[in-house]
Amino acid sequence: MSTPRRFSCLVLALGVLQLSFASLSQAQTAGLGTAISESQLREFDLVAAPDGSGFPQGSGTALQGKLVFEARCQACHGANGEGTSGNTVLVGGDMHSAERPLRTVGSYWPYASTLFDYVRRAMPADSPKSLSNTEVYQVTAYVLYLNGIINQYAVLNSETLVKVNMPNKDGFIDQSQVQ
Repeated sequence: MSTPRRFSCLVLALGVLQLSFASLSQAQTAGLGTAISESQLREFDLVAAPDGSGFPQGSGTALQGKLVFEARCQACHGANGEGTSGNTVLVGGDMHSAERPLRTVGSYWPYASTLFDYVRRAMPADSPKSLSNTEVYQVTAYVLYLNGIINQYAVLNSETLVKVNMPNKDGFIDQSQVQ
C-alpha cells in the first residue's frame, strides 16, 4: 500500500474514532430518565423462591381465585385453563407422552412457587404486577386446583405454598453444584 493511501486510511480511521467519541460523550450527557430510588427497586425485585423466601403477606383459596381468574385471566387462559393458544394452556399435559409433551403448570412445573412468582410478576399479560398479593395467592390456588393438585378449600399462603407437592417435582436434575 502506498504512503498516500496509508495516510488517507489513517485520516479516515481517526475521523471515525472522533465521531464515535463525540457520540459517546453526547449519549452520556443526554439526561434521559431519572435515577431509580431504593423503594422503587424493592418493588421491582419480586422474586419468590422455592424455599419460601420472598413471599409476601396474603392468602387465598381456589374458590376465591375462581372469581379473580374469571375477571382477569379467562380471556387468555379459557374458562377451565384450556387456553386460547398453545402458550396459554394451564391444565393437562403429559411429560411422558410419546409425542411432543405439553408443558403446563400441572405436568411440567416443579414448584408451586414458580407459578406464584410468575403470576405475581407477569400476569395478567396486559397489565403485569396489577394483582394484589392476595389475588396472586387466590389465582395460584385456583390454577393448582384446576390441575388437581390441591382441593378448592386449601388455603395458600407463604407457609403452605412451599409445601405443595407438584407432580413433576422430580423431573429436573439439579446441576447447580456441577463444575
